[in-house]
Amino acid sequence: MTFDDKKGLQVALDQAKKSYSEGGIPIGSCIISSDDTVLGQGHNERIQKHSAILHGEMSALENAGRLPGKTYKDCTIYTTLSPCSMCTGAILLYGFKRVVMGENVNFLGNEKLLIENGVEVVNLNDQECIDLMAKFIKEKPQDWNEDIGE
Repeated sequence: MTFDDKKGLQVALDQAKKSYSEGGIPIGSCIISSDDTVLGQGHNERIQKHSAILHGEMSALENAGRLPGKTYKDCTIYTTLSPCSMCTGAILLYGFKRVVMGENVNFLGNEKLLIENGVEVVNLNDQECIDLMAKFIKEKPQDWNEDIGE
């Protein structure tokens, strides 16, 4: 039995909402193993921690702690937004075979590179993810542009 993707996305979305409530960028992520264990979860903390790299996926990896590399190969990483180039690199580095995202309307990341490298990419096109990100971009365009390197 595989973990329900909507439940996995909800864990990530709860993290995105947490970031937003802290004044941060509302992107959340979680890592769920093949036995349905949540190994790590996190949210974008670039603003909160004055970090250059703590995107949602990076935060989830950090919070999962030091794990053997083979662990990730049997996991799905959930994210509320299409992964950027940095997060795509981490996904490929650790050998994730599956990425489930909430949306790619507000930002189209490097999905093509993931697919070209054999990663299954699932877009749930979740309206709540779309709306939350759009709201943030409208409210704080400078913070958003900084987050995506513009």
